[in-house]
Amino acid sequence: MKIDSGFNDSDALGDDHVGSSSKTPLRADAFKLSDSEKIDSIKGDVTRILETLGLDLNDDSLSGTPKRVAKMFVNEIFGGLNPDKKPSASTFDNKYKYGEMLVEKNITVYSTCEHHLLPIVGRAHIAYISNGTVVGLSKMNRIVDYFAKRPQVQERLTIQIVKELQDVLNTEDVACVMDAKHLCVNSRGIRDIESSTVTSEFGGKFKETETRREFLDYIQLDTQF
Repeated sequence: MKIDSGFNDSDALGDDHVGSSSKTPLRADAFKLSDSEKIDSIKGDVTRILETLGLDLNDDSLSGTPKRVAKMFVNEIFGGLNPDKKPSASTFDNKYKYGEMLVEKNITVYSTCEHHLLPIVGRAHIAYISNGTVVGLSKMNRIVDYFAKRPQVQERLTIQIVKELQDVLNTEDVACVMDAKHLCVNSRGIRDIESSTVTSEFGGKFKETETRREFLDYIQLDTQF
């Protein structure tokens, strides 16, 4: 006789943090509703969740929670799902002929685990080698923030950042290393508050041992002021 343990394949998948694709899985009608319509719909859904949990939404502290959560989902923590919010990343000629790698380290990452909708918090380190064009430093931070603001798995986020910069800079020579804590591990389940997850994606010259080593050495430098 088969015993129902209360868990299924999706439970196991979530705990193992397996991603399904390097692209965020969006439905074809993902943008049929306007942002305001999505907020109204999500507000009703959050209301039902809180009421199901037994909370009294007539309480002053809780009465505004459904709308606050809905606005946060649409406008903030999942705002990166909206392609209209994708940062423009203008490139410029590398007139000063800088031929070494450029490294932007310690970029703050705030994202959300798509398996439990709990925060992912960490740092991203990015590098590229120019093939004739450069991109503004702040645009690198904005690209990280854009792809982080959606339900994510860290592996996919790392890949998406590298692919976007490869497209923007028209070069394969891009790398990203990310170190982040997942609150779905730290605050629930195993509740291991010390562990973090490190992912990497290396393109072009960064697949070569010497270039990869140079990048990894750079991000270990103590540059705190």
